[in-house]
Amino acid sequence: MVAGLEKGLAVIAAFDHERPRMSISDVARHCGLTRAAARRYLITLEHLGFVRSERKNWMLTPKVLRLGQSYMHSARLPRIVEPALQRLALALKEASSAGVLDEADVLCIAATSAGRVVSSTLQPGTRVPAYCTANGRVLLAARPQAEVDAWIARQVLAPLTPHTVTNPQRLRIEIARARAQGHAVVDQELELGLRTLSVPLQNHRGDTLAALNISVHASRIGLDQLVNDYLPALRHAQAQLRTLL
Repeated sequence: MVAGLEKGLAVIAAFDHERPRMSISDVARHCGLTRAAARRYLITLEHLGFVRSERKNWMLTPKVLRLGQSYMHSARLPRIVEPALQRLALALKEASSAGVLDEADVLCIAATSAGRVVSSTLQPGTRVPAYCTANGRVLLAARPQAEVDAWIARQVLAPLTPHTVTNPQRLRIEIARARAQGHAVVDQELELGLRTLSVPLQNHRGDTLAALNISVHASRIGLDQLVNDYLPALRHAQAQLRTLL
């Protein structure tokens, strides 16, 4: 392990929509560094062009996008999934996205809106909590139960909307339901008005590599219609991708 690289990446990851600008003291506190160490990392990242300073506050620069772009251009999974997303969205006229589990979150690796702007989270690179999303639940359903129990025990199940499942036992039930049915439906738990239906994306060995979903606005599509009308198309895309993954 190269500790300097680990801490430098942690400094970059510390910036998000809640912390777009931070002082040296903020970075030190969030990353568990001394103020002197945080200053050295920020100066180094500034020299490399990844951050800039303004009035004693530091912020990321667009150059950070090159890190994510390297993955999008080189990784096989997004390149395989994206055409299927485009076909699915074109056929259903609804937004679609694919994501992978990254610790507590689902990280979007590919997305298309199909002209339907239903959520700002439906774009590559965005992160959403796994516990209250359909993609998250089908990805968790692929894990052994003991691993799921340990994962739930580590989470803070915040009520993002009045519909969010925050009871650990009920969340276990929802994940077990996703495992049994092979799909998950989440109704306005992440955002009011947002309904999602998701299926796992598996390779020919049955390993779950990602999750694929359709997102709709609750005012247009009911829960029964979401499952009855859209699940067959998701299953078709799932079967096509299995031969490629």
